[in-house]
Amino acid sequence: MSSVAPSPRAAAPGGPPAEADPAAGGAAPRPPAPLRLDAIEQGSSLGRDAWRRLRKNRAAVASGAVLVAMIVACVLVPELSSYRYDAADLKLGAQPPSLAHWMGTDYFGRDLMARVFFGGRISFAVGIVATLVSFAIGVSWGGVAGYFGGKIDAIMMRIVDVLYAFPFLILVILLMVFFANDQTVLYRAFQAVLGLMVEDPSDPSYFPIFQIVVVFAALGGISWLTMARIVRGQVIALRSQPFVESARSIGVGHAALIFRHLVPNALGPIIVYTTLTIPEVMMTEAFLSFLGLGTQEPLSSWGLLASTGADAMDLFPWQLIFPALMLALTLICFNFLGDGLRDALDPRIRKD
Repeated sequence: MSSVAPSPRAAAPGGPPAEADPAAGGAAPRPPAPLRLDAIEQGSSLGRDAWRRLRKNRAAVASGAVLVAMIVACVLVPELSSYRYDAADLKLGAQPPSLAHWMGTDYFGRDLMARVFFGGRISFAVGIVATLVSFAIGVSWGGVAGYFGGKIDAIMMRIVDVLYAFPFLILVILLMVFFANDQTVLYRAFQAVLGLMVEDPSDPSYFPIFQIVVVFAALGGISWLTMARIVRGQVIALRSQPFVESARSIGVGHAALIFRHLVPNALGPIIVYTTLTIPEVMMTEAFLSFLGLGTQEPLSSWGLLASTGADAMDLFPWQLIFPALMLALTLICFNFLGDGLRDALDPRIRKD
């Protein structure tokens, strides 16, 4: 009686193919297919996830592109234009928009297009520089207060509360009235610094530049209060995290803990608020210029141009329309971009 060789293991219906038994003389099993690199899920950082979410927000992306285009135009147009922003033509006077002057001219025959884009330089500079001053003061103040806590936190935040009690605009106006004149120690210090770069620092044409510097300092020195509160809250929430304890255990100092570990981990809300502070500062500068306390002739800003145009809007409406449109478009774009950054940097949004 002959023996029958065992048959290979049958495959289950609908299951994987049957494996051959080498002892029975069948073929050896095939090795598993190598894992393809494109099948491995790529890791993603917080910044990459935020950028991916921001790109999906069409309003924010479009607003960012418009802002970049406006900044480039404000830099290039006054340089490429055949008219200087301060070149007057009294015989020409105020003229409506034409092929020669696309945005018309003002009372003194100055090309309004050159003045509007040159004014954009000052408006953007005021918004960005004053916001950077606010950022530096607010992050430092709030980071120190939130990290140390206790009496230090109480004293520092009571100072913030006292400053909050003063009306913002009135305080800025008072600073401008007391410091933005040619009889102060600040102006003499400005002339001393200017003397290192020019031959005649007493030239009165440099006084408008001094006023712009005071605007930077006044707006930046007042608008940091909310930034300090935001940073303080974020630092308090993070200071008990394990990575802080680990850094402290290896001897990292207080300053490094605050500015190299805590503040970078709170950059999401800080960036969002910084983006929204720029239009607020630009609007405040425009209001100050409208009142005659900001930018002064022969320089121009959108607020100063709107103030001048408002005086003659019945006769020469283009003098108000163009600077007001530029300012309004900039404020809208900054707000859309800030909203997009807020959504993109929100850690509560799940990765999709």
